[in-house]
Amino acid sequence: MADADGEAREAPKAEEKPQIEPLRLPTPEEIRGQDIWNNCAVRSVVSGIMGGGLGLFMGLFLGALDNPIMQDEMSTKQQFIYTAKQMGRRSYSSAKAFAVMGFVFSAAECVIEKARAKHDTTNTVVAGCVTGGAISARGGPKAACVGCAGFAAFSVAIEKFFDRHS
Repeated sequence: MADADGEAREAPKAEEKPQIEPLRLPTPEEIRGQDIWNNCAVRSVVSGIMGGGLGLFMGLFLGALDNPIMQDEMSTKQQFIYTAKQMGRRSYSSAKAFAVMGFVFSAAECVIEKARAKHDTTNTVVAGCVTGGAISARGGPKAACVGCAGFAAFSVAIEKFFDRHS
């Protein structure tokens, strides 16, 4: 084909349509796995175990950073033993705290999600409030309210950072 100047130009091509991939149905094993993971008890226990693992490693790391008060008077062997004991104490304490936190938050979020039949930020806010209030309840009602508000705000901040419900 030639244009007004006599130069050759290509004929317009028909627009290519993007390929649509066929719909793939989940296998029975995938459905079974989803059913297991949608069980609140399973989800809570797994979150508690993962939280405990995170706390364990954080305790090891933070325990290693502790310096003894009488560091100048201690031999290298004594400093090593002191640091190892601190790492053990911190690991156990952090693992327990993070396990409880993960368990309570996950259980609360799952139960709220099932009751409301919605997956949105409101579930996260309420679960954060329940978790913060439960963890700080030993300090009395005022501490429970502050814990509720603080953990709910933290949960929303993390939710917005990861942008899960957009």
